[in-house]
Amino acid sequence: MLVELSKKLGINYFIIKSWLEDNEKIFSIKDIEEFFQQNQEILKAKPFIKWVWWKRQLISQFQNLFPKEFNNYHEPFLGAGAVFFAIQKKYSYLSDINEELINAWLVVKNNPIELISLLKTFKYDKDFYLQIRSWDREKNWKEKYSNIERAARFIYLNRTCFNGLYRVNSKWQFNVPFWKYKNPDFVQEENILNVSKLLNKTQAKIEVASFEKVLENANSGDFVYFDPPYDTLTKTANFTNYTDDWFGKEWQVKLAEVFKKLDKMWVKVMLSNHNTPFIRELYKWFKFDIVKARRNVNSKWNWRGEIEEIVVRNY
Repeated sequence: MLVELSKKLGINYFIIKSWLEDNEKIFSIKDIEEFFQQNQEILKAKPFIKWVWWKRQLISQFQNLFPKEFNNYHEPFLGAGAVFFAIQKKYSYLSDINEELINAWLVVKNNPIELISLLKTFKYDKDFYLQIRSWDREKNWKEKYSNIERAARFIYLNRTCFNGLYRVNSKWQFNVPFWKYKNPDFVQEENILNVSKLLNKTQAKIEVASFEKVLENANSGDFVYFDPPYDTLTKTANFTNYTDDWFGKEWQVKLAEVFKKLDKMWVKVMLSNHNTPFIRELYKWFKFDIVKARRNVNSKWNWRGEIEEIVVRNY
């Protein structure tokens, strides 16, 4: 019934299923239609930042790969959270080791009005960009600026830098260059309000945590989606890293160990990565699916194009 209802309403199957499971007042198709008419903001909410290799372009390919039944949802490499937006599972656990990213998510959830008001004062030009980017060069800058100011900075830089790339140097200073866009909507007033409503409706738990923390939070029947920094296709392809030495081969091995432990806990696990021999070897005991993704991080158009990503699942 849900599949037919999804087609009729033009709403993602998983979104309908999530809200039906968590709303005891919905009994009929009419109730369902009324619920979504009254809660349009949860359908309109979309990622408020860009992210390298972000999964929004792959959601249509993922639809048949997600488990049909699961309890809580966990996304330990949060990024833009495209899969969370596609699933909208109540009691989701959203985390990342990137403190500025998580701070932005928390401010969007808890202080959207103040955030939007500040973003409206920001200018789109290179000089202003460099001024905002330089905040993290100041001593004790995280104590100097409020959480709302830091969140506004993060979103502004993300929407106006080269391809939404997040990269820092050895001193953890953001160093991605300014980029010229026709209309970089960094205020996103309507969307930020919608995302805030969605995060509060789903009671999403958002925290700074390394991916290993999922072993403490996940239980049998839960669903975990891993979207880590990818294994490199070449020895010099380090543009997706937080720093030059972040998430090398040894971290990929550690992640595979966590994947195996979750499997033994009867947790449903799905992971995305580049389709490399190294990754295939790490997960050779599990199911593989291949999806096509468009590479967009290189400034030279002829170096962009479609590449294969591997999706690993234990179910």
